[in-house]
Amino acid sequence: MTASNAPPDALLLLASQCPHCPTVLAGLCELVKQGIIGRLEAVNIEALPDVARERGVRSVPWLKIGEFELQGLYSLAELRQWAQRAGSQAGMAEYYADLLKQGQLSSVISAVAQQPARLTTLLLLVRDPDVDLTVRVGVSAVMEEFAGTQTLQSVLPELIDQAADEDPRVRADACHFLALTRSGEAVAALQALTRDPERAVQHVASDSLEELRAALQE
Repeated sequence: MTASNAPPDALLLLASQCPHCPTVLAGLCELVKQGIIGRLEAVNIEALPDVARERGVRSVPWLKIGEFELQGLYSLAELRQWAQRAGSQAGMAEYYADLLKQGQLSSVISAVAQQPARLTTLLLLVRDPDVDLTVRVGVSAVMEEFAGTQTLQSVLPELIDQAADEDPRVRADACHFLALTRSGEAVAALQALTRDPERAVQHVASDSLEELRAALQE
């Protein structure tokens, strides 16, 4: 197995009196046996409370598989699924979708603040025709959080590409996001969208273009 497709490592925080911790621990151990997880570290936070304190963990079971931080009871099948998603952009998109469905918007915003390139992953969700409405709204909220910042401006090429998507919903979202960049480079793309075949997109594009021009004049 090469480094590029090496199995992820896992960290599990547990407690002696936790009723769900043994199930999660057994599942992770089975995945280690199968080679789906490369290495497992289990920490009893009753014995080592500083480990939980350092990570801001208040309840267990808490686990990290690759970059995914998960909390609560997970079956073996669910743990296998998260382990197999680790290391892929599509898997990270699923992770963010799951967080947004759970109302953990602040966790996604924090993740983007740490690694701005993760905005590109969020844009994958917007372009998914089957994505949950809650997730679409959540992605918009994240974009609004970074309005006018270099973080959002860094994904301008992806937003301009999104503006040409075949799905009018995606193009409409692109209008809003392009205006949020507060960048003059977004003007041409918005002007083009004011002539979109879909009247609804035209309206959003016109409003977004007006918003952007006002911001550029400030």
